[in-house]
Amino acid sequence: MRILFCTDGSKISFNALKNISAWIKEAVIDIICVIDWSFLPEEITIEEENFTYSCANVADTIIDYAEEEIKKLGLTTGKRFKNCGAAVESILEQSEKENYDLILMGSHGKKGIQKWLGSVSQEIINSSKISAYIAKEENKKKKLLLTTDGTKCSLGIINEILPDMKLEDKEINICMVNEDPNFLFLDGTLDTNWLMEIQKQQQIYAANAIKDIQTVLSEHNIRVEETNILTGIPAQKIIDYARVNEIDLIVLGSKNKSKLDRFLTGSVSRRVLENVVSDIWLVRCPDYFKQEK
Repeated sequence: MRILFCTDGSKISFNALKNISAWIKEAVIDIICVIDWSFLPEEITIEEENFTYSCANVADTIIDYAEEEIKKLGLTTGKRFKNCGAAVESILEQSEKENYDLILMGSHGKKGIQKWLGSVSQEIINSSKISAYIAKEENKKKKLLLTTDGTKCSLGIINEILPDMKLEDKEINICMVNEDPNFLFLDGTLDTNWLMEIQKQQQIYAANAIKDIQTVLSEHNIRVEETNILTGIPAQKIIDYARVNEIDLIVLGSKNKSKLDRFLTGSVSRRVLENVVSDIWLVRCPDYFKQEK
């Protein structure tokens, strides 16, 4: 696995590094450090040459520290990249130059109006087609929640990441959320028996989806601790489940909707990321499932 680790030198970014090291077997980790001065008011003038030199020195110090931490965690250091400027643009530009499997970064977990203003991690998720691992705080690195919507894409992402994961000593939970049929229709009075039949079919579909994932895991001799079929709004149910069960890592799938779609309608991944302390591994759907209807 090839990872682009994004750090600004903060403890939060290194929490992401420590956490993911407990979940992956092997990885070559490139490091990018961006000293972001784009937030400075236009009225402030700087001597660009001296400022850039200072930024480069700071970035080198942070990257040196990151390399030592990566070695301590038993992973392999790769290339070094540094920049002074806008963090989002710099990270996206670098991620497009190389064949990365994953972008790794920390999130400050902004709340209130700050969520609407966006964050580096959220912007990267919205704009990049590469899978991303986001962490907020160092955790126990023990409990994993695999989510599914029953599509081939959901099963595909499990097959995609499973060979790279260390799961033998983890507590594996599988969860699927069925939409409440009462929320699917806006008008009219629906027959109760018909609604019950819909719910019955939903349960069968969800049970089969979870069974498919269990089968894949069993082929790798990985035991599942718990499975759950929930009913309601998917994002909220995942958030509630993660909080109650103190989940350390949530794996979510993404079909690469357009940035406009995500802005207008939101997404499960965005809501979950904004409202849990768990790590989020957002896995892009494999290419051969992207056209699935």
